[in-house]
Amino acid sequence: MAFDQTTSIALSVLFLGSVSFAFGIVAENKKPAFGTPIQGKDVIICNFPDDPTVLLGTSSVVTLILAAVAGHVAIYFPYKGKSVPSNALFQNTILLPFFIVAEGVTFIALAMLVWTTVSEGLHRSRNVHHDLTTRCPTAKTGLFGGGAFLALDAAIFWLICQMLTMNARSDYFNEDDPIVEYGEFNSVTDMESIQQLRSECEVAL
Repeated sequence: MAFDQTTSIALSVLFLGSVSFAFGIVAENKKPAFGTPIQGKDVIICNFPDDPTVLLGTSSVVTLILAAVAGHVAIYFPYKGKSVPSNALFQNTILLPFFIVAEGVTFIALAMLVWTTVSEGLHRSRNVHHDLTTRCPTAKTGLFGGGAFLALDAAIFWLICQMLTMNARSDYFNEDDPIVEYGEFNSVTDMESIQQLRSECEVAL
């Protein structure tokens, strides 16, 4: 059951990261380079095509946030019904760097996507300009695409963190497993049996 839940979380992270990437790429392709300036009375009114760029950007942000939430759940989710202390997990020298990188990449991707989406929305809502030389610009080209690729990278890093977390959990529970003591007990018992068998053989001889 725990394996099924862990697999579901991993698939959720990968799916949401891929969807965020797809939304960002489509937003980049749909975004026009410039709007159409319309001459008004001492003003320029920018006319932008009716495209879903802002909606796509918002969707990319939301799905990336959900992917990051699922990534955190994958790390802190109880393993086989047992919780592992955070300090025990992050004692793993490999997990901690990947966790920091996953957090950093997620933050940068969110910053790029949010900044571009907000900028595009402001360009469209504030479309009346007193600068008669304006070319009706849109959000900077390439930010949607860059944020989309970083969103996909973040999802991959969260998946790596999940795999490393599973290893760290297994190591944690193995430390408390009395296998060594049980093995030593069997060794002592076997030694006594061997000695008893040797004594019986000597008596028989």
